[in-house]
Amino acid sequence: MTITDIDADLQDRDALLQQARDLRRRQRIPEALAVLVRLEAAYPRFSRLYQERAHCHIGLGDAHAAMASLHAAVRLNPTLPASWDMLEQLSRRTGDTALASMAAQHLATLKQLPREVVMANSLLADGDLDPAEQIIRDYLRREGGNVGALRLLARIRQESGATEEAEALLEAVLANAPDYHEARLDYAMVLLQQQKHLPARQQAEHLLAYDPDNRDYLKQYAAACIGLGDYEPLISIYERLLAGEGLSAAEIADLRLWRAAALKITGNQAEAISDYRAALEAMPDQGAGWFGLANLKTWRFSDDDIVRMRAVESASDIQDMDRVYLCFALGKALEDRAEFEGSWAYYARGNAVRRQTARYRPEVAEAALARFKSVFTAEFFAQRAGWGLADPAPVFVLGLPRSGSTLIEQILASHSQVEGTQELTLIGRYAAELCGQDPECGLPLDIEALRRLSPDAARALGERFLAETRAFRRLGKPFFIDKMPNNFWHIGLIHLILPRATIIDIRREPMACGFSNLKQLFGTINQEFSYDPVHMGRHYRAYLDLMRHWDEVLPGRVLRVHYENVVGDIEGSVQRMLRHCGLPFEPACLAFHETRRSVRTPSSEQVRRPINREGLDQWQNFAPWLDDLRNALGDALTDYRR
Repeated sequence: MTITDIDADLQDRDALLQQARDLRRRQRIPEALAVLVRLEAAYPRFSRLYQERAHCHIGLGDAHAAMASLHAAVRLNPTLPASWDMLEQLSRRTGDTALASMAAQHLATLKQLPREVVMANSLLADGDLDPAEQIIRDYLRREGGNVGALRLLARIRQESGATEEAEALLEAVLANAPDYHEARLDYAMVLLQQQKHLPARQQAEHLLAYDPDNRDYLKQYAAACIGLGDYEPLISIYERLLAGEGLSAAEIADLRLWRAAALKITGNQAEAISDYRAALEAMPDQGAGWFGLANLKTWRFSDDDIVRMRAVESASDIQDMDRVYLCFALGKALEDRAEFEGSWAYYARGNAVRRQTARYRPEVAEAALARFKSVFTAEFFAQRAGWGLADPAPVFVLGLPRSGSTLIEQILASHSQVEGTQELTLIGRYAAELCGQDPECGLPLDIEALRRLSPDAARALGERFLAETRAFRRLGKPFFIDKMPNNFWHIGLIHLILPRATIIDIRREPMACGFSNLKQLFGTINQEFSYDPVHMGRHYRAYLDLMRHWDEVLPGRVLRVHYENVVGDIEGSVQRMLRHCGLPFEPACLAFHETRRSVRTPSSEQVRRPINREGLDQWQNFAPWLDDLRNALGDALTDYRR
């Protein structure tokens, strides 16, 4: 959505609110309430609609309904003086002195704050960022030393997407008020939003030293640990959070889901299953719990499970993401029972819902591919020979998702000199900083900007990569793996800044790879091409095209490994990969499934078992419904081994 779209959206929202106010003032209250129903359907988190609804109910003499509306208003926006005022008066009238006292206290607090700060806070809560920013900037021009107002400006800038500016503002706040814990928590959140996980965790540790049982601080610490791939501490943190009193069913379910995910990643499958089940006991309609069980890949659903999932998925009022989770879980459940037609129907339905919010367009990615090829020529690299940081530590395992990269990482991370980390986002972030980012495919916009990169800047980026990945290398081994599949787009940049890094392309037969993507719901990094068979086929072709280009302009730079060859000859494949890395053979690499480490991808359970041929031909069970994928792949079906 563009800024113009957002402005128009807010104008529509405010026009509906004004229409309801005008109708109420003319005593046409039922019509006003009908307008507010429309407003709530479109903008359910707009606090002032609930405040206006309370006015309507007061006009009808319904104090109980008015108070319910006021509670909804202040839950969404605690800086509504009129709502607190009405809530105090109605509470006294109905004899609820405790509630009246609480409302009066909130109102008194707001009255002690500068009027501009209250107004800006209220506008921010309703998403009115531009007027909120204007008000608080005008106030700061007069009262520049107010750290509360500076913190509010930082929150507004953060909501506007200007996270670097928000970070700088919060640093200024903390320099003047180091004990301003609310601002420090905001600072930690802004750091986390920018994927600065280690400093975010350090800020959370600072806060926990002050208040070790604070739930918000514990959750922030946990979020930073997830970003760092440090899952072991999470299990006990979530256990502590679950021990709190007065938890809602929704919070219990969320905490159980997060704990289950940490248990799965660290290899504690039995406990993970128990927590997924506990999450579903708390919230039976929550799709994420059912999908979590399905995503273990080894779980088999009972008849009763399938009946329950179908009942929830078929409900008309289910949230879109719950429907998506349930569709993929049902697809897996029926696939395990060899009910392939029904299974595909659910996979297709889940992808269709997911596609509704996707921005990916294959033609945009293909245009980016052409720009890559035009800039990254053999001449380009010849002119820049010797650039970058000549450190051999990084090992990049890349390709397409669901091609076997987790298996390759597990094999290499079983070597005594190699550490597995996770799918790091740093290289893509550097490309976006240098070239901008296309919102419709996530790829660099101005590839030409890389022609303007200086030798010093290239080396500095290599040094930055080594520095920023240090937080993920807890074992201190000489080599470490970044297994972000999408880095196949950025091989040119990798070579430029890290000319001695190892690069391994893991490739899988196109129909097997395409089907595996179509039936996998991706999490943190949304692979939006995987929601549509045609998009998937075109993306595979673009991948082949670009990899052939890298082979032409950087001959011998990338080792190609075919997944089918690894399955068919594990020892020969391991020997070949280790030679490419410059490492001696170690038998532990053949017993990779015995290596204990955190694995956060959908393949986490598969790589904890000996290698097998199970996934090679799985797609053929679904062949009758994969014509669109097959046609989109075209000659890639036969040319993929070139």
